Amino acid sequence: FKKVQSRYSAMLSFIFRRLLQSVFVMLAVSLIAFSLFRFVGDPVAQMVGQETSIEDQENLRERLGLNDSLTTQYFRFVGNLTKGEFGFSYRTRQPVSEMLLNRMPATLELGFVSLIISLLAGIPAGIYTALKRGGVIANAILITTLVGISVPTFVIGIFLIYLFGVELGWLPTFGRAGTVQLGWWQTSFLTLEGWRSLLLPAITLGVYQLTLTMRLVRAEMQDVLKTDFVKFATARGINYRSLYLNHAFRNTLVPVVTIIGLQLGGVIAFSIVTESVFQWPGMGLLFLDSIRYVDIPVMSVYLVLIALMFVVINLMVDMLYFAIDPRVRLKAAHG
Repeated sequence: FKKVQSRYSAMLSFIFRRLLQSVFVMLAVSLIAFSLFRFVGDPVAQMVGQETSIEDQENLRERLGLNDSLTTQYFRFVGNLTKGEFGFSYRTRQPVSEMLLNRMPATLELGFVSLIISLLAGIPAGIYTALKRGGVIANAILITTLVGISVPTFVIGIFLIYLFGVELGWLPTFGRAGTVQLGWWQTSFLTLEGWRSLLLPAITLGVYQLTLTMRLVRAEMQDVLKTDFVKFATARGINYRSLYLNHAFRNTLVPVVTIIGLQLGGVIAFSIVTESVFQWPGMGLLFLDSIRYVDIPVMSVYLVLIALMFVVINLMVDMLYFAIDPRVRLKAAHG
């Protein structure tokens, strides 16, 4: 009982420290978001026409609180965020929360499918190239996956559009079609047309993640295969399938869990280029439009929201560490 109680106490202490760190990270991000977008231009000049008088512009600036001190504006910004009040878009006059919620399903579904593609292809390829090191097929896979690192995402997207959209005509080249409304969530998963429109941007976004996953699994597997316990297990005559999957691959899970967590945040945060190439109506495309029109509330909230996603994902990864790796539990128990 004391052992269970000690482990439970260590877990709570571990989670509390991570939550405290997350609070400081979010405060830092909110300060950066607030400061960064104060210098991208005058939002009032973008909101009004050239015929608007100086007096009307000043009245609008006063109503928006832009004449207050930067300190007052920052604390008001943070206070509104903690209450879930994200303000209104300067350009459309819509609530920022409503605009982001409308775009969030498209980005999350795109990120989820691209992550699944990268894992389903990257993990088996990493294991295979580690076990068949020096083989013709393994070397061909390694050379091919260099494309995922060396070629920019937008170039891959344009190539896929040309090949599958223009030349072969198999898949649509832009937009999001075939969506079904489920409450406030608009999904592409329930129709064939939705999957057809999702496939090209998901592959484009998943290629780079696939390469990272494959190379990480390969490197970790090669290191584990050199350890003494694998050599002893081989000498004892343990079945190779059991040895590779239950012993070797299991010991690569900690870095693999790390990369999966970072990838999930990364595909969401860095889907901007893919959404722009395919005109995918997600949060990334909304962010680009907001930069164009100097829509400061949308830009600031988007950056804070992406940071919050990273913080939550990293917290979940840390908790998985605690469950998977006994060394983390031992370190937490001893402070």
